[in-house]
Amino acid sequence: MVRQTISRLEQASALDAVSDRLQGVVQSAIKPRRLRDLLHGTWLGHPLHPVLVQLPVGAFMSAAVMDALPGQDKAATTLIAVGTAGAAPAIAAGLVDWSSLSRDQRRVGLIHAAANTVALGLYAGSLAARFSGRRGLGKFLGYAGLSIAGAGAYLGGHLSYQQGAQMNHGSSEVLRLPEDWAEIGEVAALPEGKPTVRTIGDVRVLLYRLGNEVTAMVERCGHQGGPLGEGEIEGTGENACVVCPWHGSTFRLKDGLVVHGPAGGDQPTLRTRVRDGVLSVATP
Repeated sequence: MVRQTISRLEQASALDAVSDRLQGVVQSAIKPRRLRDLLHGTWLGHPLHPVLVQLPVGAFMSAAVMDALPGQDKAATTLIAVGTAGAAPAIAAGLVDWSSLSRDQRRVGLIHAAANTVALGLYAGSLAARFSGRRGLGKFLGYAGLSIAGAGAYLGGHLSYQQGAQMNHGSSEVLRLPEDWAEIGEVAALPEGKPTVRTIGDVRVLLYRLGNEVTAMVERCGHQGGPLGEGEIEGTGENACVVCPWHGSTFRLKDGLVVHGPAGGDQPTLRTRVRDGVLSVATP
């Protein structure tokens, strides 16, 4: 029953009007690249949203335990206040990540966000009730908020682990490459300072040559699987970067370092070696 409901939600095109409008609002509100990179977690090498949610989730769970114990009303109230305040940065990071997802992912993400918004409203009501001396109502609203937040967390898990949102899609490509060295061809045949794509089995690899040094990375963008081989190049030499044509994730060609989001992690790279002028690559 739950799986069928989630499947219908993924196909609920009726949500697209609201989703598209909210996506436009988020992208307009958070335009500065530095701010977007900050919220995507580009500087961290890992999506920031899962890190930030630890504070409100931990505080709300702890408050539920305190509410179940005698004489811990003050502690529970403090924890709910901390969790409510700590939700703001987590919401901001989550919305920025969500705005760069595909439509079916955004449908599930929209309900995930709606559930968490309702839960946060219930916790705010719980705080108000506690401050006015209505502790019984405050506890009821707190447990109701935790229940709704749990449903939202389930959707968040589905979004990440079933639909692959903010997962590194390039990592699975590495697993499909042979463990032994695979010969690519003559280094001299590769263009200098310009990326080129070669295929090993059915995995596309992006190669970048500087002199006799060659870097190899998975060509499928880690953010949403876009074709990096079709992306534009920014900069030159060791500072050259490839920009994904789908969502603009930017990676340094010499080592796969993520420079700009929405990707939160580095692009997977491969080992390279040159013997007698012949390039070979292997898994890390």
